Amino acid sequence: MENILDWMRSVLATTPIRWENMAQTLPVELLTRPPAAGQWSALECLQHILDTDNIFTARLEYFRAGQDFPAFNPDQEGTRLSSTPSPLEMTARFTRIRKDSLASLAALTPDDLKQRARHAELGMVSLDEMIHEWAAHDLNHTVQAERAVMQPFIHGSGPWQVYFQDHLVK
Repeated sequence: MENILDWMRSVLATTPIRWENMAQTLPVELLTRPPAAGQWSALECLQHILDTDNIFTARLEYFRAGQDFPAFNPDQEGTRLSSTPSPLEMTARFTRIRKDSLASLAALTPDDLKQRARHAELGMVSLDEMIHEWAAHDLNHTVQAERAVMQPFIHGSGPWQVYFQDHLVK
């Protein structure tokens, strides 16, 4: 994919806009409601994206320095929401952090994507692979958040529920 850097930067630039839209328009109750026991609410998904944005930016530096880097375990190292933060405050913080991440990514060239380093859990990986993972990660957890918001609507849709089986969280 010769356009991967452009595609990835576009995905990462779009994510804060999607979150700002959700935070400005959706009730806090929907954003903080887990889709099922033990599942993340939309805001918990956003907190995870916030946590990992710093991880991904740090990994860029590891690649640039030719250094191995540690794995990240969100269950042990991630931020836990002990109170209900304002969705608008969280998205404003995310937008600021993401702006810095995009600035770090702006200097990357296609040749940089060949750089390799050892991930503590996965072994040898390339910067190209990490760039793909970063974009997929953003999209995955944003879709996960949207799926969490969908649940009360799916459950209340009666016979139409059959059309949403792919999105039903059990």
